[in-house]
Formats: sequence, structure tokens, C-alpha cells
Amino acid sequence: MRLEKASQKAIKYACLNFHYSKSVPVNPFAFSVFNDKNEWCRCILYSAGANNNLGNQYGLKIGQVIELTRMALNGKQESTSKALSLSIKLLKKHLPLVKLIVSFADTKQKHIGTIYQATNWFYTETVKTTPDWFFRGRWMHQRQVNSLIGSLTKLPKDTKKRPGFDKIRYIYPIDKSLIPLCKSLAKPYPKKQAQEVKEDKHDASSIEIGGSSPTLALK
Repeated sequence: MRLEKASQKAIKYACLNFHYSKSVPVNPFAFSVFNDKNEWCRCILYSAGANNNLGNQYGLKIGQVIELTRMALNGKQESTSKALSLSIKLLKKHLPLVKLIVSFADTKQKHIGTIYQATNWFYTETVKTTPDWFFRGRWMHQRQVNSLIGSLTKLPKDTKKRPGFDKIRYIYPIDKSLIPLCKSLAKPYPKKQAQEVKEDKHDASSIEIGGSSPTLALK
């Protein structure tokens, strides 16, 4: 297996065809994955994330924390966990200022972060997200609606909305000095209910990556 920096064309194709979100994150830094037969297995993507304050709680500045936003793979890779591990090694080489990786498993997709648990990430919390709105014929995250019309106050009063789904946060320290902090924040891994395990036909290779960092609901 080998990885190389992905082109914008490869990123777009992988995200639109091999990730449930059908979207490309802003300014991604991505790697193409090739198996031992030299077949392209699509891409692993990192980005700054949608939340500019992502690193605040860890005492990190912008540029020191990055988000794993997509694992848009086609399943032909020999090992998803190995592909992820190799991508982290390359990330350290290309972006040496990054000290911590954050990612989120999406409960809307019935994900609990199997791949993170298999690769020894730290689970820290489950966060609430802002509502989704039914706008222009489909459900959209509140942030998407804001970006299209500038303010939620411009929505018709009868616009339907539904509660946001939880995001399960995992962190991975690239800078080993952050390991004590990560351990202090760590909680026992979430587990699937017995019925969910029975119904789930995927394993770690199903790539339980939730998309981009949530905009947290105000308490």
C-alpha cells in the first residue's frame, strides 16, 4: 500500500462518489490511497474544519490542529487502519506544525467511530449540533443555510426544522507531549447496541467518518 498527495480532481471525485455526505470540505489536504496492485482506492482528507475554535480547548492555535474530515475509500484497500496510519505519517511530514488531529463520528449514520477505536484514538465527548432545516427541497445543516442566504431570519416562518444529530469526538495526538492531556480527557469508547451490531454489515473498513466539525448548539 502507498499514499501520495491527491489532486483536486481526485479529491472531488472521491468525495462525490465514495462518501455519504456527497460534498467536498473547504481547502482539503488529501492523500490518494493505492493498494498493493496499484489500484487507486480513492482518498483520505484532512482540513482546517468548519469551527475556527477547534483547538481552543486543547490550548492550540489555528494551524496546530487539523480535522480528519473524509475517508472516501472504495473498499479495495488491504487495510483501512493501515491507510489511516500512513496518512498520519505523511501529514506530519507535510504539515509539521500540526500537533493534534480531531475527527467526528456521525450518529445520524449510526456511526460510533469504529475505525478510531481500532487505531487507538481517544474518545472525549459527544456533542450536540445545531438543527437541520428543510430548504430548497432538502435537509441542510444550519451552517449551509446561513452560507446561502446570510441569515436564518430570512427563512420563511413555516420552514421545517429538526434537531441536529450528535457527533462523537475523537482526538489523536501527533505531538507526543499532548498524550497526557488526551488521556485526561479520554472516556470509555461508545459501544453499539446489540441490535445495531446485528444489523450493521460493515466493519472498520466501513469508514465511520462524520464529515466536518459541528457547530455546537448554544446551551
